[in-house]
Amino acid sequence: MTTNIAIILAGGTGSRMGTDMPKQFLPLKGKSVIEHTIQAFDNAPAIHEIAVVVHPEWEAHMQHIAEQNRWGKLTHILQGGSERYLSSLNAIAAYLDYDEDTNLILHDAARPWVSQDIIQRVTDALQQHPAVGVAIPSTDTVWEVRQDFSPNLSTFIARIPDRATMWRAQTPQAFRLPIIRDAYQRALQDPSFRATDDCGVVRRYMPEIKIHVIPGEEQNRKITFPEDLQ
Repeated sequence: MTTNIAIILAGGTGSRMGTDMPKQFLPLKGKSVIEHTIQAFDNAPAIHEIAVVVHPEWEAHMQHIAEQNRWGKLTHILQGGSERYLSSLNAIAAYLDYDEDTNLILHDAARPWVSQDIIQRVTDALQQHPAVGVAIPSTDTVWEVRQDFSPNLSTFIARIPDRATMWRAQTPQAFRLPIIRDAYQRALQDPSFRATDDCGVVRRYMPEIKIHVIPGEEQNRKITFPEDLQ
């Protein structure tokens, strides 16, 4: 039987929010942001376990939240790394001894409005595909820009990709355990390795794997700035 494990990535410090508390712990409609996020996965029939990856300074706070809520599926509170990919790596390491018939569904803690429909469609897609991403088509034209440092700092347009092919990535990003494990093992051999999301790691280091994309939802937005909480 396949085991679907939701990994809630809450290791960030939320510096762009301009608050002393990381954004995932800020209040939102009577609860913290992360409580809404975890509850969504705890309610999802297809999710069997939940793990939260949190910055070491906020681990005790997260433990207190977990004790108050008593989520039935929350099994691990893990320490995050200084960068997002290190948090993903710590989560993967926690499940290395699990059966290979295990799926990891990684989700940003700061996306509390993820719907049950998205979670279900992601887990359904993993039955047919080894890697699954969620995204929505871009309604804006996207510019690729470069900076010229001589003689003065200047930002200029380097390329304008076809908007019809541009999609904005969301989470969850989900993988069969052997795929995401092997991708990170390859990545760690690269001294120039950097990543902002997990699909990017698989795409770069396991290009033979096609990442299936399912349509996301506008409401599944990420809290980044104070106005997002409004």
